[in-house]
Amino acid sequence: MTEKKLLVLTGPQGSGNHMWSKIFALHPGAVGWQALLDEYWIGHDQEPFAEYWNDPIKLKDFNWGSCDYFVTSVSVPYMNNGEPTIPKFKEFIQTVKELGIQIEFAIIGRDQNIIRMQETRVRGAPTVDIAIQEFKKLYGYMPHFLSYELLHLYRSDYLRQLNSILKFPVAYNDPRVTEILKEDANTKYFQPIEHHWVDDLAKHTSRKWQ
Repeated sequence: MTEKKLLVLTGPQGSGNHMWSKIFALHPGAVGWQALLDEYWIGHDQEPFAEYWNDPIKLKDFNWGSCDYFVTSVSVPYMNNGEPTIPKFKEFIQTVKELGIQIEFAIIGRDQNIIRMQETRVRGAPTVDIAIQEFKKLYGYMPHFLSYELLHLYRSDYLRQLNSILKFPVAYNDPRVTEILKEDANTKYFQPIEHHWVDDLAKHTSRKWQ
């Protein structure tokens, strides 16, 4: 009998929770944020496990019989009625374990400069350092790390690897992956640099060894 598993996607605010939630909602063998597949963006208060992050004890009332694999997404901090809130990881983990369900964490990463700029633009100040301190408390659970940049660069090949590493159903061949990754949100933060002094060193070294 397959042990039920809950995968928790978490990361600093603005690190790609919505994108990853869409990716993990693609596989028919996992229960995730399926409603997000029909919308570009939905507030996290509508995430399937949102009420359980506010009150983890309610997880005992969740319908765990519908599937063997589940995925939830929560940022650090997340907004609860307009207030930045740190997820109740300890209580959440304890309740899930009491239900006999395996829980694993996947921490989302994105370029730190972009995260800080994005958090400042949306929330008024960066909160990534708060998130990093909270994630240190999860290291005892051997979390996996997911890269926003690697997903956009290697796409299905990266997802195929995650399917194996996470031992969690990932629809890496689903054609909707291309649509989800059509827009790289990092692009708007980049401006081309016409010249940098290291360029001259690189060109010189290349000529030297020709």
